[in-house]
Amino acid sequence: MQSRREFLMKMAMLTSGVMLPWPSILSQKDKYGAILPYRKLGNTGEKITMLGLGGFHIGQPSEAEAQAMIEKAIEKGIRFFDNAHDYHKGESEKRYGKFLVPKYRDEVFIMTKSGAKDYKTAKEELERSLSRMKTDQVDLWQLHSLKNPEDVDSRINNGVLKAVEEALKEKKIRYAGFTCHNSPRAMLRMLEQAEGSGLFSTAQMPINVIDAYSDPSFINHVLPQLNKQNIAVLGMKSLADGRFFEKKLRFGREIWQTETPLIPDVISVEEAIQFAWTMPISSLIVGTDNVSMLEEKIEFVKRMSQVDEEYRKNLLAKISDYPLLKKVEYYKKDRDYSLG
Repeated sequence: MQSRREFLMKMAMLTSGVMLPWPSILSQKDKYGAILPYRKLGNTGEKITMLGLGGFHIGQPSEAEAQAMIEKAIEKGIRFFDNAHDYHKGESEKRYGKFLVPKYRDEVFIMTKSGAKDYKTAKEELERSLSRMKTDQVDLWQLHSLKNPEDVDSRINNGVLKAVEEALKEKKIRYAGFTCHNSPRAMLRMLEQAEGSGLFSTAQMPINVIDAYSDPSFINHVLPQLNKQNIAVLGMKSLADGRFFEKKLRFGREIWQTETPLIPDVISVEEAIQFAWTMPISSLIVGTDNVSMLEEKIEFVKRMSQVDEEYRKNLLAKISDYPLLKKVEYYKKDRDYSLG
């Protein structure tokens, strides 16, 4: 059991010196206009925009709304686009193939993911993803949603890493990574099992102010290991999949409600999202239901010049007394809490 003071000191040490040189915001351009700030993608030599467009939400609205979000993302400077084989039974990838790749492929960094549990399925899913998105190569392919250490071992024993290795050699993917929603231990297990292989350049995981208080924590236990190995971190769930709010709404449908919302009772949406950017991550992937929500997140990037170390410390201090620490991260299966 650590005290709040000890926790804040630990966080300060972990994240010291990660702030960007904010005066450079929107100083870079390509043929489509000003680009949001870039961050290094681990040891790859690549850079991606610090805000990425989530692919899950691209497959759910009308085609017209999906196209509008893609076009607005390009217009406002996003050049990193997320997706996955299973999002809406392939519809999200098909929409990238229709609205993103044909026009913008040379200027964007595209990622997709496979939840395959074995070699054969992984190979098949990659081929379908390439076909749907109308490209011969994706920039990043990630093993999706590791469940627990046993799941990691099972996938490896069933040849999934072999599929990754072959995809890299065949140049169907430029880089590889893995993702996890619910188990820091699963991520640590993959790091252990793949150590020395050189296969993975990225890892995607929840980064939010409440995760920082859980044990095990992605921020406290996984992030330092990834940074040590120079594996790029892609953040997600900065709003705990909507559970920071009084009501969790997805395209107008209510699927969660609480009497003590973190937002706006304790912090704002902007504070929660900006907290994630104060971490040593390459990009934060956000899902938006419409163009208006996307534009809001882009404005948060532009106001990052107001953020400093004290800002982050104050946010963490606010959260420490939040009464629902143990309930918000419903997607985490192996956590306990050391504070709160």
